[in-house]
Amino acid sequence: MLYLLPIIAPVAVLYGATRFLKGENLSKYDEDIPVTFECDPDSDGLKKMNAYLFENFEKPAKGHSGGEPVSTKRERFEQGGLTRDFPKVTFTPLSIPAGWGDIGGEWVTTKKSDPDKRILYIHGGAFTVGSAISHRPLTSKLAELTGASVCAINYRLMPEHKRMASVKDSRTAYKWILENGPDGPFSVKKLAVAGDSAGGNLTLSTIQWARNEGLRPADAVVALSPATDGTFSGSSIRDNIDTDHMLRPMVKNLVNIPQSLLLWGSLKQLGVSPSNPSVSPIFGDLADLPPTLIHASSAEILYDDARRYAAKARAAGSDVKLQTWSHMPHVWQIFDTMLPEANDALKEIAAFLKSHGL
Repeated sequence: MLYLLPIIAPVAVLYGATRFLKGENLSKYDEDIPVTFECDPDSDGLKKMNAYLFENFEKPAKGHSGGEPVSTKRERFEQGGLTRDFPKVTFTPLSIPAGWGDIGGEWVTTKKSDPDKRILYIHGGAFTVGSAISHRPLTSKLAELTGASVCAINYRLMPEHKRMASVKDSRTAYKWILENGPDGPFSVKKLAVAGDSAGGNLTLSTIQWARNEGLRPADAVVALSPATDGTFSGSSIRDNIDTDHMLRPMVKNLVNIPQSLLLWGSLKQLGVSPSNPSVSPIFGDLADLPPTLIHASSAEILYDDARRYAAKARAAGSDVKLQTWSHMPHVWQIFDTMLPEANDALKEIAAFLKSHGL
């Protein structure tokens, strides 16, 4: 049997390393819970929405492995904020000084915005696209509905920068907003952190880091369709591939790849283990976190990311509320001009934030 050692030893090491990359078995947090808000799959709004998603996400990705070019997608994302009027809000360029991290973005305020109440907003876009401008439909609504001052940051994007750059920028912005408002440097009185998709990932990662660092905690946290599990272990990634019209072009070529290969590929791309809490917040310690509201659609591939995170956080004693909608697209809250359900969700968010002083 000794002659097999040169073969067995490397295989054993590879197996052990793969298990390390995979992290804990998250299936124990699976819950069979009813959808909070049932929606009409044949509504005019949803039909219009699905047609929009086909034209702007699925159709452009055809003929491109992994989706359309990043540069093209970035330009299209920006149009969502540039071609729409926001008469009730003011956008003020934000520049976090180089001593902090040299991060851009904008303050989003109304005439009634309270500079003592601040929302740090971290945009989505698969860590490769998106900006404060592309997410104005969301940040403007948050400013209008809550009366808080919204700080929307532009973190460094992939592939020009490493994945951890977005993590570092989000942490820097968190520390900065504690002592800086739209009118200059002064301590915050009420703070929320919010984000969607990739920004939801960064939101949940940042609040864990802030707790570990002993920083002032946020008074409330909102994560919309957050990506929480970089190991792709949730069954909804495959089960909902046909109903997630926004993310399908990006992930359809990944669902048939063995998970072990995805894990090693992610390690190379991320520079850290895909189960590291810095990039996959569900694998972190979820105790003693601020009150958190999570929104997710039962039709999106990240549904299990949201459900499992909420279940694990509640088991750890944290106050986490999960609200789910049926048939809605990924981050449907941004489509308030098409979907009545988007406005309903935004009202739920505003009520949650106000219940915590914002």
